[in-house]
Amino acid sequence: MLHFTWWCRESPRQKTRTLPLLQTLQFFTFPMVISEVRVGSSCDWCSKSWQADKRAAYRTDSLATDHLAGGIPGLCVGGKSTMSSVAVLTQESFAEHRSGLTQQQVKALNSEEENDPPTYKEAFPPLPEKAPCLEAAQEPSGPWSKIRPIKASVITQVFHVPLEERKYKDMNQFGEGEQAKICLDIMQKTGAHLELSLAKDQGLSIMVSGKLEAVMKARKEIVARLQTQASATVAIPKEHHRFVIGKNGEKLQDLELKTATKIQIPRPDDPSNQIKITGTKEGIEKARHEILLISAEQDKRAVERLDVEKVYHPFIAGPYNKLVSELMQDTGTRINIPPPSVNKTEIVFTGEKEQLAQAVARVKKIYEEKKKKTTTIAVEVKKSQHKYVIGPKGNSLQEILEKTGVSVEIPPTDSSSETVILRGEPEKLGQALTEVYAKANSFTVSSVSAPSWLHRFIIGKKGQNLAKITQQMPKVHIEFTEGEDKITLEGPTEDVNVAQEQIEVMVKDLINRMDYAEINVDHKFHRHLIGKNGANINRIKDLYKVSVRIPPDNEKSNLIRIEGDPQGVQQAKKELLELASRMENERTKDLIIEQKFHRTIIGQKGERIREIREKFPEVIINFPDPAHKSDIVQLRGPKNEVEKCTKYMQKMVADLVENSFSISVPIFKQFHKNIIGKGGANIKKIREESNTKIDLPAENSNSETIVITGKRANCEAARHRILAIQKELANITEVEVSIPSKLHNSLIGAKGRFIRSIMEECGGVHIHFPTEGSGSDTVTIRGPAQDVEKAKKQLLHLAEEKQTKSYTVDLRAKPEYHKFLIGKGGGNIRKVRDNTGARIIFPTSEDKDQELITIMGTEEAVKEAQKELEALIKNLDNVVEDSMVVDPKHHRHFVIRRGQVLREIADEYGGVMVSFPRSGTQSDKVTLKGAKDCVEAAKKRIQEIIEDLEAQVTIECTIPQKFHRSIMGPKGSRIQQITRDYGVQIKFPDREENPAPVAEPALQENGEEGGEGKDGKDADPSSPRKCDIIIISGRREKCEAAKEALQALVPVTIEVEVPFDLHRYIIGQKGSGIRKMMDEFEVNIQVPAPELQSDIITITGLAANLDRAKAGLLERVKELQAEQEDRALRSFKLTVTVDPKYHPKIIGRKGAVITQIRTEHEVNIQFPDKDDESQAQDQITITGYEKNAEAARDAIMKIVGELEQMVSEDVTLDHRVHARIIGARGKAIRKIMDEFKVDIRFPQSGAPDPNCVTVTGLPENVEEAIDHILNLEEEYLADVVDNEAMQVYMKPSSHEESKAPSKGFVVRDAPWATVNNEKAPDMSSSEDFPSFGAQVAPKTLPWGPKR
Repeated sequence: MLHFTWWCRESPRQKTRTLPLLQTLQFFTFPMVISEVRVGSSCDWCSKSWQADKRAAYRTDSLATDHLAGGIPGLCVGGKSTMSSVAVLTQESFAEHRSGLTQQQVKALNSEEENDPPTYKEAFPPLPEKAPCLEAAQEPSGPWSKIRPIKASVITQVFHVPLEERKYKDMNQFGEGEQAKICLDIMQKTGAHLELSLAKDQGLSIMVSGKLEAVMKARKEIVARLQTQASATVAIPKEHHRFVIGKNGEKLQDLELKTATKIQIPRPDDPSNQIKITGTKEGIEKARHEILLISAEQDKRAVERLDVEKVYHPFIAGPYNKLVSELMQDTGTRINIPPPSVNKTEIVFTGEKEQLAQAVARVKKIYEEKKKKTTTIAVEVKKSQHKYVIGPKGNSLQEILEKTGVSVEIPPTDSSSETVILRGEPEKLGQALTEVYAKANSFTVSSVSAPSWLHRFIIGKKGQNLAKITQQMPKVHIEFTEGEDKITLEGPTEDVNVAQEQIEVMVKDLINRMDYAEINVDHKFHRHLIGKNGANINRIKDLYKVSVRIPPDNEKSNLIRIEGDPQGVQQAKKELLELASRMENERTKDLIIEQKFHRTIIGQKGERIREIREKFPEVIINFPDPAHKSDIVQLRGPKNEVEKCTKYMQKMVADLVENSFSISVPIFKQFHKNIIGKGGANIKKIREESNTKIDLPAENSNSETIVITGKRANCEAARHRILAIQKELANITEVEVSIPSKLHNSLIGAKGRFIRSIMEECGGVHIHFPTEGSGSDTVTIRGPAQDVEKAKKQLLHLAEEKQTKSYTVDLRAKPEYHKFLIGKGGGNIRKVRDNTGARIIFPTSEDKDQELITIMGTEEAVKEAQKELEALIKNLDNVVEDSMVVDPKHHRHFVIRRGQVLREIADEYGGVMVSFPRSGTQSDKVTLKGAKDCVEAAKKRIQEIIEDLEAQVTIECTIPQKFHRSIMGPKGSRIQQITRDYGVQIKFPDREENPAPVAEPALQENGEEGGEGKDGKDADPSSPRKCDIIIISGRREKCEAAKEALQALVPVTIEVEVPFDLHRYIIGQKGSGIRKMMDEFEVNIQVPAPELQSDIITITGLAANLDRAKAGLLERVKELQAEQEDRALRSFKLTVTVDPKYHPKIIGRKGAVITQIRTEHEVNIQFPDKDDESQAQDQITITGYEKNAEAARDAIMKIVGELEQMVSEDVTLDHRVHARIIGARGKAIRKIMDEFKVDIRFPQSGAPDPNCVTVTGLPENVEEAIDHILNLEEEYLADVVDNEAMQVYMKPSSHEESKAPSKGFVVRDAPWATVNNEKAPDMSSSEDFPSFGAQVAPKTLPWGPKR
């Protein structure tokens, strides 16, 4: 049943009537909105007849707007009464109603299964007639007696946030910014639907729809997050606070919950009586009222409550609360009138009894007077206009009350009522009514029809299109509702009309040039359609100039909408469907790759993975997060592409595993620079040619190990080349010693300590043990011959000790004592070893325990060495202080460079502390503090330094300035080596930028001439220039030795004769050849310019290097001459005449045959160019060694001979079996051709004879091949015939069966069949049966027929 409500002008009473429902359902589908006006009925109050034509009997709008009186809907005008109703009936609701029917009635409704269709009355039983009296209405009987009432599961509430209470006011565009984000967050959290609109007064209206629980949650969130949290204080006596709190704080909690505020009550020890309330304005008012009520109840003064009807409260308060304020001021009584939002009638008076009585009497008087004089009228005002009647902060209501003395009662916002009641004196009601309508009609609401999908184009990017309209007419509010095909405009009438015209023009233009399409794609593919960072979808948008709307993941919707230019929409639709179709055929594969290889596969800045993705663009490759420590790499894409990518990546991983082999090569530190070469040329070449990664230790590192990484064979090759460089540069010997593998670990020692001590002691030789588990006994020793022999002896001796009986003892000594114990050049420790025969191992800088000293050997030797070392350490622990005399002139030498000399003495002599007197004092006393032996040794060393300083001389070494740079060496390394070796100081002169020519005489002093040589002195041209003189300081003998070393570094130049035609080969590509020789021999090689045609090449460098460089150059000349001779031999040419028809067979499939001949005989074979008519087309040219060329010619002629013996035969094969004989991708036919050594050609599509197949080959092979394929034809043809015979009995396809149209739901004796023989409605028509919420598509669209 549906209940209909309407109003009548003659009697403003509300009337409810029950009307039949099913009679209105006959032309409509579910879900739908039904409105019915009973034709022929009359108004129950004015008894005027309601007239309407048949078309008005069924309406789909919510208001019968054809019948309005002065803009107020619902009034009876001219004998007509407006009645309207709205009801929503869904398919589910209808099913629920039907569940109350009897079994027979349900059977009747489902009578499609029976032969005869049911009658209309059986399918749709009529509702019972309305009872004459509502009170005496009986329960309906019959089929509808068991119908359960429909309960709305979804409710809607509207909340209004005034401008002054809005938290977010400053927004460039409504619907953007933090406010929109909060609304989205609230919707996601609560599941409720929010719609925001902005009023003219910039207040915010929020409509919340959803289930009751969701709406309540959303309301709480809105109040907390979108309204400003104002605060106010209320003062009540301190002793009343506990009554506000209540037992266990229950009353306070209840009050906070009821008013949605936060109430802060001062602590008991706080003397303040102010209670702070935080929340919305409305909530604060409620809370304040409640607190004052509680306080008033507890107040010792008189409290009186007066029950006054709520509707008279405005008259007592007066406009803007002026009347009640005056009353409180006059009487000194506190009067608490509940605010309009609190549904209470009680007014509370608090104060002195006499004054209170006066106040109560005056309020009663006002109440009685107003009750007697006032009357009411009720008027209908659209719900949307109520806010204009109320005004901002209720100012309009207060203004009407002040002007007319009339109170205007507005229904609450959550009520659906549109009735506004005016209460006041009769003569003033008319004026108040005028004011109400003036306020209500000051703004108008209009709408423009526009498809919802066009809304965002009307709004424009970032609201640009709407901004143009709103800037011209800022008072107009434009609202777009999602899913509705209309735009609502609200504002001043004139502005609304102008804005409406502009929007209608915009809509018309968009409809003419825009289109849309919707496609269904499984939501799991949406992210792949979008692509990484939106790459795919952005490309489609840019390419076709369309907008593609893909629903978010949480909606789980499959619908994708494309909007834009009609042609672009169709193209984008086609591409998206193709992509989706391809994804449906995709597969996902997990590839197990060790995580350590992931970074290498990805490459630096993703270069390598980018290459893989470009190679397999259809495959998506996902690597796990490094933090997850997972080895699974996921591949996704078309099956074939995923398989190819898997194989490619597996091969890459296999190569990485193979290339991750690592080998360490110990190379003496001084040769690292030679291995690197000039500008890294040597090391780069070794890396490129061996395809390995070679890592050298840093310059400041003590490590000598070079690490090579790559394939095992490549690493060994690189190692061999690096060792060869070292061997060539120095007198390096390599010997192999056989030591049982079981002793290797004990000889190496913990972390290599023992073997490292031998290597250091023997001049840094390299000792290489075989890898553990190899079973080899061979140990390799590499280094200078003398040191290698020494290391060999020690290693064999140590191995012998290990085999007999080895004894080990650990001692501890402070690290600063170690150098003193070892002694200069290892003298002290060598002495102990020689005396005892034990080996003593000190910790290296890499060892964690820096105090541990290990002694190993025979038990007797170890104990004796231990005794000697313990005695030395004990002496070192006895700290003494001593002094010595040092001339003050030498003090500076010890303290300069931040006391470097003193630091060296302390390091070498057990950390002894040496203190020199402060500068400025004339003292010559130097204090030494430390172990007794260390102090004595340090004194001795200081004395030696002083003797050197006193014996120091300075000599000059003249070397031309142009050689200074080469003498210094890279970064001054050569000079630093000389200063260390000879203990001298070397100072180079300042460089002259433009030195004067030597032959030119020096300028005369003061401009005087030297005459003829009698009085003046001529400059001596043979005297050295200042910039050529190098100063050497130190002991004389050492200075002389250093001078000789410097002069030996002066480069020398020699000339070598090399034939001019070989010069370019010596230089090499981009100078690589000559650069290699210069780096290798450390010389400079100068090749004359080509225009000089000279054979002389000059070599400049150290005398020691020149002979090696010259020998290397001449060796290179010999190699080049040998290459020239070989090149001449390889240039032999031979021509073969072969019929062009045989050329393809000689070349072979993808050049396989000719490539094999070229490779086998090491020749170059050239075929004639088909496009060059000047060339003889039957000539094949062979180039190479004479013998090889002749062999290649014989191989070609042998093939030609075989081809000439071949025959071709045609055989008839039924074209229906061709595909079976060829096989998948030609595998079967290739197998036949390989087996019988023939060529088989099938006819192309459209050939005159589709059954003709050509077989070519040797006669006997052709015959065998033909027999074989004829046998296959016979076998396959039998299958073909059987299949064709089966087709006759096969069931036809489902789409052929479904061609007959469905009759749909059919009933007999329907109303349309009996009245005027009307035709039954077409259920497939969208006009007769429109779907709810969608437009009825007109027969001709404005933009042409739908594609």
